Amino acid sequence: MHDDHDEISNESGNKLFSDIVNARATRRGFVVGSLGAAALTFVGASQAQANPNKGPNNNSGKGKGADKGLIGFTSIPLNGGPYPTIAPEYALAAILPWREKIDGSGESYPYNLTSEQQEKAIGLGHDGMWLFNDEVLCLNLEYGTNYHMFGRNDVRSLEEVRTVQAAHGVAVVALQRTGDTFKMKRDRRNRRIHVNTPVEFSGPAAGSDLLVTKIDNHNPKGTVNNCSMGHTPWGTYLTCEENFDQYFGSKDKSWTASDEQKRMSISGPNEGAGYGWFDYDDRFDLAKNENEDNRFGWVVEIDPQNPNAKPIKRTALGRFKHEGATVVEGIAKRIVVYSGDDERNEYIYKFVSAQNWRAMMARGKHPLDEGTLYVAEFKADGTGVWNELSPKNPKLADKTMDWILVNTRAAADIAGATKMDRPEWITVGQNQEVFCTLTNNTNPVGHPDRPANLANNADGHIVRWKDSRSHVGTSFEWDFFAIAKEVHDKDGQMFGSPDGIWADMKGRVFVETDGTQPGKNNDQLLVADQKTAEFKRLMTGVRGGEVTGITTADNQRVMLANIQHPGNGDPAVTDFPSAMLKDGQTVPRDATLVIVRKDKGIIGS
Repeated sequence: MHDDHDEISNESGNKLFSDIVNARATRRGFVVGSLGAAALTFVGASQAQANPNKGPNNNSGKGKGADKGLIGFTSIPLNGGPYPTIAPEYALAAILPWREKIDGSGESYPYNLTSEQQEKAIGLGHDGMWLFNDEVLCLNLEYGTNYHMFGRNDVRSLEEVRTVQAAHGVAVVALQRTGDTFKMKRDRRNRRIHVNTPVEFSGPAAGSDLLVTKIDNHNPKGTVNNCSMGHTPWGTYLTCEENFDQYFGSKDKSWTASDEQKRMSISGPNEGAGYGWFDYDDRFDLAKNENEDNRFGWVVEIDPQNPNAKPIKRTALGRFKHEGATVVEGIAKRIVVYSGDDERNEYIYKFVSAQNWRAMMARGKHPLDEGTLYVAEFKADGTGVWNELSPKNPKLADKTMDWILVNTRAAADIAGATKMDRPEWITVGQNQEVFCTLTNNTNPVGHPDRPANLANNADGHIVRWKDSRSHVGTSFEWDFFAIAKEVHDKDGQMFGSPDGIWADMKGRVFVETDGTQPGKNNDQLLVADQKTAEFKRLMTGVRGGEVTGITTADNQRVMLANIQHPGNGDPAVTDFPSAMLKDGQTVPRDATLVIVRKDKGIIGS
């Protein structure tokens, strides 16, 4: 889904992160590790880390992290096999495979299921998720291609389109513990939210003409390409719409995309990434249904406890390819939401609620509807600023607020944001440090003849910063936490293409990968020490599949993680998770893994 050679839609003259990296390295070098604690400098980092017997990435069990018991498990080798492997101190189980019925019966629909059946079953593309009260799981279902669904690359009827559409979205399911794993139980809260589920809009752009369509104008529907997520202190789930552009286009070859649509990577009538939805569903044909694309690219709030509550698209958080919506309480309990925009040369955003979230809710105001949206500008001296995205910013004084929120990328261009290397998941760790994975970007300007430079980001970075005023301020200090090509164990480079990330409050940083790994091995789940940048490999995934999604239960004695698109849907590559479920299925299925320590200890230790 995320090829490093994807088209670049950002044609602004804003600074590239790679150029800032170059300038900073020239001026004083980088610190790798925690802010203010010089674990390694950028220059010479590879030499320090390549030696498995010294340096903070030592996996011999003698590093600082291991001495404290923070990351005490045995780091395992890379693996390229058809099934996951995990550290010997741990055990794995699989649950919630594609097509499992959400009625809690434990049964699954057959491979060639109908659209009605898919609306009542776990879909495809297991991605971000969160477990509420150790019981109700909200699970993103990012995508399922025609090949995954039908074993071929086209759709041939509206019914087939509806089936693929129903495989996208979110599943809300109640779980019950059974020994060291879980199973879905019968529960009134179990439901599927998909492309044709009724939704509503809220916030400053909710009544905008830019959201008026010709089809279902007063009845907006659906959420799609749900990637990462967030969760709120009031107990709701935030699902994020990422690559929504690939479902839109037109059968009308004379239709042309607007500048605003091109900025969102919708470039012409032959769009649709092979899905073909607009061939049968006029709602996705932009020549017939103008502005339908503007209804996607939002953060969507879901109440996991109320199956009758409509999902709400919170427009104050802006519209772009949201990779996630990481929520943290800032000073005076103001809500702060961090989001990356996962495309080459796109930006990192932050939303800050207007006031204390409890006080706002007590007055009937929603903290995600009133506040300020910002975009990050990184500087070569290790500082940065958050530029406001509103008409209060002199650079945007001639724009309306609804235009800014619907066309957030274009507004960020004008505001002077820094072009990043595919910003993905964001997490907040100890000491209010914020971490963001930058998966990769080998060609940041889109020109193959551009000379290579120090910051040619083929393997990915993990950048981290600390905002002023406890997340609420408009300035920050930044540096690198890890540079993937410089993180080694005894076998060489440990990982590439960091994607998912989650930090616990004990100082562990969990990192998942999506993309090319050393030796063309499987994606993986790693654990790092926030202070020392020591990495260990906890789990490897499935051939052809991504490792993604993190949530925990039982005070972090259980972890859930997902395997997405195992074998890229090819039964000749893997039948995962059939051998784990002992169900005799041959077609690979996305599924959720349950991870426990055999001694019932804390995950990551």
